[in-house]
Amino acid sequence: MSNKLEVIGITKQILSKALEDNTYWTGPLAPMSKSKAKWLLSNPRIDDDDYFGVIGLENKTLIAFIYMIPDLVQIPNGELKKAYWIIHWWVASQYKNTVFSTYIYNEAVNLTGKQILIKAYTENVEAFYSKQPFTVFHTRPRCTLFFSLDTNTIVGRFPRLKPFRAIISVMDTGSYKLIKTLNLAKLKHKTKHLTYEYINELDEITWQFIQERSKQDLIYKTKDYVNWQLSSAQYVQTPLIKKHPYSSLETGMSNNIYIHNFKILKDNILIGFVAYTINFNECNIKYFLVKEDSDVNTCVDAFMDNFLATKSTFIFTDDEVVATAISKRFRSIFTYKVLKKALIHKKTTLDAESLTIQNCDGHFY
Repeated sequence: MSNKLEVIGITKQILSKALEDNTYWTGPLAPMSKSKAKWLLSNPRIDDDDYFGVIGLENKTLIAFIYMIPDLVQIPNGELKKAYWIIHWWVASQYKNTVFSTYIYNEAVNLTGKQILIKAYTENVEAFYSKQPFTVFHTRPRCTLFFSLDTNTIVGRFPRLKPFRAIISVMDTGSYKLIKTLNLAKLKHKTKHLTYEYINELDEITWQFIQERSKQDLIYKTKDYVNWQLSSAQYVQTPLIKKHPYSSLETGMSNNIYIHNFKILKDNILIGFVAYTINFNECNIKYFLVKEDSDVNTCVDAFMDNFLATKSTFIFTDDEVVATAISKRFRSIFTYKVLKKALIHKKTTLDAESLTIQNCDGHFY
């Protein structure tokens, strides 16, 4: 390793100063976009000495980043405790299999006093976590619904098909158009009685609707917090991404990235609230709340009405009820399910056995 290697814990105060000085946005790769950094700083529940992560630099070049978000966990007795989500652990390829990779991860854990939560992790780090002082406190299926053949997925899973990418791409486009046509036909009469009110900020009626359905959530919800979580300020459109002076590790920049938050009204009565992020051809559902269980199918129809108006070809959701309803009511190519495990550090002050992640918890995509 270079003797010019630095490991820096990034607090709210440090991140604010870094933005003023343009510290981490002068090279080709930044930990996150400036808009994402400003959005983080606007979080109403973060103190100046709370950590957003740890950065590793070699000769001022970014070689590692642990991305964290402080949050408030509500425990059964009503008390609130601060914990930190680890969102992303990135290390440059030349350091991935070295002691530095583990060192910077442990540095992030220690800076938080080991108050760490992990909503989900990828399969390639499962062996690492099995040897660390973490315990699984919740499992849930993550569903991906595909509405086209998806060229990137097919070529990624079957590299031998790469020479046939152009042919697969044509089939991908054709399958998307066919599935979309069939689903639009299914929707023809299903949503005539519905209206959608699109919002940038929660009004009091919508907030009361969300609050009533968030009482059992792991994370303590307030109106300001949900407004922050669903703010469009965290994203920036880049029509000519190649002209942008830097790329970003964290999601936040794209030539097609935005968030939609909307109320579903039936006879002017609020029966559902949905929020989802679109990033290129991906749709990621953040909130899907209904007035009554009997409103699920109607709200799924409303969501699909909006989804089909985009050019997205697949949907991510941790809500198996929603995924099942979409699969039953609409055509898709296939649905991929994987069991995701949520982890908690064994030295945290939280009682793992009393905690359960709900669908609206920990969405920071």
